[in-house]
Amino acid sequence: MKVTLTEWNEFIAKHPNAHILQSGAWGDLKSSFGWKAVRVINEDCGAQVLFRKLPGGFSVGYIPKGPIGQGCGLFTELDEVCRENRAIFLKIEPDIWEPEKAPSIVEQPGWVKTKSVQPQRTVIISLNGTEEELLERMKQKTRYNVKLAEKKGIEVRISDDIKVYHEMSEVTGKRDGFGVHSLAYYKKALELFKPAGHADLLMAYYENRPVAGLIVFAQGDMAWYMYGASSDEQRNRMPTYLLQWEAMKWARRMNCKFYDLWGIPDMDEEVLEEEFSKKHSHDGLWGVYRFKRGFGGEFFRSVGAWDRTYYPGIYKIYRQIMRLRGGEEAG
Repeated sequence: MKVTLTEWNEFIAKHPNAHILQSGAWGDLKSSFGWKAVRVINEDCGAQVLFRKLPGGFSVGYIPKGPIGQGCGLFTELDEVCRENRAIFLKIEPDIWEPEKAPSIVEQPGWVKTKSVQPQRTVIISLNGTEEELLERMKQKTRYNVKLAEKKGIEVRISDDIKVYHEMSEVTGKRDGFGVHSLAYYKKALELFKPAGHADLLMAYYENRPVAGLIVFAQGDMAWYMYGASSDEQRNRMPTYLLQWEAMKWARRMNCKFYDLWGIPDMDEEVLEEEFSKKHSHDGLWGVYRFKRGFGGEFFRSVGAWDRTYYPGIYKIYRQIMRLRGGEEAG
């Protein structure tokens, strides 16, 4: 059955380790920027479905990092809400890591294996142990850079200055070729998540001048580094390394057990290690990998994504258009 936001939040409270992209606050965030959140529960299974309207009265449906739970009749109700919203297709992206199996439902007719929207491969750091043990698990160069940043006068503080962060994110986007959200988006994210202790903006300063920042999220046992930015100034002082270290310490204060660095190139670790040394640090995700690999985490790969089609002909045309645009079907 479809449920209210209050009922959904009560359901999430019973599943504290559900992914933050399935939280009611995330649905509210996306609803403020062109999506509509519909929440469905059946017994101990649930899903927050995001719908985005398309021309002609159609829409696309997307369940990021869900559904929550398996083995009950949720998909009948999902079909109903998708048809109510005239969804061309429903994309699900389960919060399941290999080698576990994908939900059995995707083996049935009507489902198509497709490209993931969220990063399929990532690095997750265990936060167990003392701070000294966490530092020891880092690669020597990363640990050195963390300490170098402190020695060279970088300070990290929790901040509310989202405007300055957004300005830095635009600099980062132009420099490194990444997409950037609007100022309103980042503001809304902090408004929704920070009061309940599920997010914070951390900023790195040199002589009280902001030089880097990140937004960290937390829910249950997991914290996520989703958004980061840095200016072109004082980069030799390694502010981003100290920022990550302080974000890990923040996550520990939130009682998280793991810290997800949120995305690296989708290749096996052996290939990554062989290839990254040939790449330059400004080569998109290769520069990201060079940075993230040093913090002592383990590599994980999700089982991927599947689409359930409701209008096969329109779906085929839609995917062709998205390929030409170089984009993906949902986000």
